[in-house]
Amino acid sequence: QVQLLESGGGLVQAGGSLRLSCLASGRIFAVMGWFRQAPGKEREFVAAISWSRDTDLADSVKGRFTISRDNPKNTMYLQMNSLKTEDTAIYYCAVRQYTGNRPTVDDIDYWGKGTPVTVSS
Repeated sequence: QVQLLESGGGLVQAGGSLRLSCLASGRIFAVMGWFRQAPGKEREFVAAISWSRDTDLADSVKGRFTISRDNPKNTMYLQMNSLKTEDTAIYYCAVRQYTGNRPTVDDIDYWGKGTPVTVSS
């Protein structure tokens, strides 16, 4: 049984920071990543990291967000700095069993339930 447990979301002022965590249980995945969905918008890619720690970030978060993973703990992190109001969304942990191109909504194997991030002005 695969479970993805997210934590770390919350309310923060613009310019502030938050750190999201995702603990994966049941299996080790080649790629772990984050997607987000703002109200009225489609779910979008944020960041991903491979087992060998190759990273990929969306242009909108480059220079502000950092993704990392602790393989022995099967845990992934998203450090979010210089947050903007447009970063407000539900953030979803996502995993895929194979490496390759940037993950898309359609090729994710498992999703977490999501954790809300609200950035106030």
